[in-house]
Amino acid sequence: MSTFRIAIVGAGPAGYFAAQALQNSATEDRDFAIDMFERLPTPWGLVRSGVAPDHPKIKTVAKVFEKIATAGNFRLFGNVELGTDITAEQLQSHYDAVVISTGSALGRKLGIPGEGLFGSLSAADFVPWYNAHPDFADLEVPLDCDTAVIIGAGNVAMDVARMLALEPSELDSTDTADHAIAALRKSSVRQVYLCARRGPEHAAFTSPELRELPKLEHTNVLINKAQVTDAQVRLGEGAEKDVRSNLEAMSLIAGLEETHHERTMHLEFFLAPQEILGNGRVEEMVFGINTLVNGEIVPTGETRSIKCGLVISAIGYQAESIDGVPYKSGKIANVDGRIEGTNMYTVGWAKRGPSGVIGTNKSDASDVMKLLVGDLATQPKQESDLAQSLVGHRVVTQEGWEKINAAEVAAGELLNKPRRKESKADELLKMAGL
Repeated sequence: MSTFRIAIVGAGPAGYFAAQALQNSATEDRDFAIDMFERLPTPWGLVRSGVAPDHPKIKTVAKVFEKIATAGNFRLFGNVELGTDITAEQLQSHYDAVVISTGSALGRKLGIPGEGLFGSLSAADFVPWYNAHPDFADLEVPLDCDTAVIIGAGNVAMDVARMLALEPSELDSTDTADHAIAALRKSSVRQVYLCARRGPEHAAFTSPELRELPKLEHTNVLINKAQVTDAQVRLGEGAEKDVRSNLEAMSLIAGLEETHHERTMHLEFFLAPQEILGNGRVEEMVFGINTLVNGEIVPTGETRSIKCGLVISAIGYQAESIDGVPYKSGKIANVDGRIEGTNMYTVGWAKRGPSGVIGTNKSDASDVMKLLVGDLATQPKQESDLAQSLVGHRVVTQEGWEKINAAEVAAGELLNKPRRKESKADELLKMAGL
């Protein structure tokens, strides 16, 4: 039996699905010893720090991750950062193959004047803030304004808008970070504008997200019915299934009986961000008004302004660079998952950019792991265990993570929550027994 040692960097969905694919590739003659490295004290990536707290069903995929982690020949090295605690060169020399699954954590910039004003944030900061990510626990989110503007037309933008527009008591039964719930309870925000550059038929929302909006018990949801109807007429019967479903969901929202709640979410289309105005902080968002001509989005030359104190952009993500790993156009430079000239591979958002849902990473990882297995040498390397170089470092093992997990779940049970997340890194390490 030959045992090949594989390092996986990044303990999110793509990393776990890569580990699962390797486990499933084991034969009578060949096995895999998998070491997963994660810079945070906690694993699960976006399942922990990205999925909206009011979408608990999506988080049940974590049960699959735990099964993978306890299947044998798997070690977790939490609180270990590539580029700081270990290097890419070390991994390449100690392991038969290295898989980079570090995702895309940086928010894309709008590239407009005023983007640096206080009160202008990226969803890449705001989402982990309310999800108890240690890096963002102390983020200052100004909620002392009546109006917030969200820029984007995908599910992340929708999550952000919903979190700001719902009644905070609706989060009491979720695992939203304590500091975020406290801040949202004090929030003055009552008007939330979700603004997209193109039309309703171009939105990247998924219809389940749209169909949840009427279920908000304390929030009016408004959408321009004429814009939706025009899109349905333009596309006719030739609309793709997903687009047709989206437009049907929007039409349903637009046709709802008027409500008179204190909070309102507005879905706005054909608005291109031009400039953020303010003296020291965000005071106004200026948009160029677009229109559709022969299927093309074109500016009308007219503008529209929305007075606001908070602007959150949700226009996509890009990967953060790591020493020793080549990057190009916001993601790791690769060919079908191979990082050329190395024994490194990449999966997930780091490989392909921020696209697809959590399940997309499973097939993606499976395809790349087939390439990896096919590229392996006849005999595994005989290097020493890299873990020896981490002696004295506060490493969160699988056992340590299980202590954190059990403590959070137990604390949550007392409050009728799935868990009560700890957002401070030092406290997480103490919970792990370190």
